[in-house]
Amino acid sequence: MFRMMSAALALSALAAPAMAEGDAAAGEKGFNKCKACHMIVTDAGDQIVKGGRTGPNLYNVAGRQAGTYPDFRYGDDLVAAGEAGLVWDEANFVTYTQDPRQFLRDTLDDKSAKSKMSFKLRDEQDAADIWAYIVSVSAGS
Repeated sequence: MFRMMSAALALSALAAPAMAEGDAAAGEKGFNKCKACHMIVTDAGDQIVKGGRTGPNLYNVAGRQAGTYPDFRYGDDLVAAGEAGLVWDEANFVTYTQDPRQFLRDTLDDKSAKSKMSFKLRDEQDAADIWAYIVSVSAGS
């Protein structure tokens, strides 16, 4: 099963459309759609964006294994995807935010996979812009 998931992750990365880099300034405005559930808070506790706690903190999400932010209760399927090798990058973030449930179903090759995130960010460019903003305010940017 793990090999099948790893292969599916590799194939999805190859099949992901090439995306133009996002616009961080536009993404800052677009993040207003996200902050009802997500915050951006540094490891030292400095609030970049005060937001909800329904979703995990998105500070330093780039390169993070899915389902691993400390002390956050993720859904089982997102954790399983992370354990199978899913790491957040722009392509995965954009695809996930457009349809979280379908993304997990495709990633895990499991038609019953579910996501706790019900919001769908339909516009690919908005998602790329939000990703660019998150990366721009995270460490190492």
